[in-house]
Amino acid sequence: MTWGKYVAVVGLLFALVACSNSRPVATPQTRAPSVPVRTAKPVRPTVVPVQAKPGASGNVKLMPVLDHGPRDRKQIALTFDADLTALMRRRLVSGTVKSYYNKALIDELRALHVPATMFLTGMWMEQYPGITRQLANDPLFELGTHTYDHRGFTKHCYTLGTVPRDQMLADVRRAITELDQLDPHATRWFRFPGGCYDATALHELAPAGVTAVGLDVPGADGFAKSPQPIIKQVLDHVQNGSIVVLHMHGGDNAPYTAQAVGPIVHGLRARGYQLVTVTQLVSRR
Repeated sequence: MTWGKYVAVVGLLFALVACSNSRPVATPQTRAPSVPVRTAKPVRPTVVPVQAKPGASGNVKLMPVLDHGPRDRKQIALTFDADLTALMRRRLVSGTVKSYYNKALIDELRALHVPATMFLTGMWMEQYPGITRQLANDPLFELGTHTYDHRGFTKHCYTLGTVPRDQMLADVRRAITELDQLDPHATRWFRFPGGCYDATALHELAPAGVTAVGLDVPGADGFAKSPQPIIKQVLDHVQNGSIVVLHMHGGDNAPYTAQAVGPIVHGLRARGYQLVTVTQLVSRR
């Protein structure tokens, strides 16, 4: 074998060895992985539903009226009106009357742990804004409105005068605005002065979004001469679901309410009645 042929054979042998030792080149993975890749879900904001105020009405054609609660439960709501008329304010300013806030009554309700619903005129709240805030912050009580200046919403409503038809809605809204500024938990319960209303008033006031709270037991504490007739009136006429109307302005208009409320509360509780707010009275929970 010549030298040239020898070199060629050796080169061929090295080439064969190199081919036998070579490894295949890895190719990229093209199949989907067996475990799916999770992507982050979008975070949605938590929406808190707006809680309707107690007594709020969506009826824009006719204001609803609540005269009493369920008759199948031994519950009674004691309610107290804070009247202040233009005439009463003149008496206050002149010093004829010292105060139209019956602090003794409120102290008695607190001492006896009596829940109560109070209906305040706008004029009363303007006269006593600090006291209104105190009442609003007391968990025993809830506050509603009683018009701005306690005029009647029908003709011949005692001697209260009459709100003209075209001023009715503005009068009620004025008191609502006043209460909302002083009470973050203000209800939408409302009471007509003297309990006087008709179809016209219910229609005109429907856009105010409130519910009128009537009564089935008038307490007869206005201008009473002693506590005894008030106590008898209430205890003789209550029944399941009753809404009792009394007054919290005292003065010369309701001078004996504070003395009457203790015996009334004790008498009702002795009969097994639970005393509640208007909101609690109509709640089924």
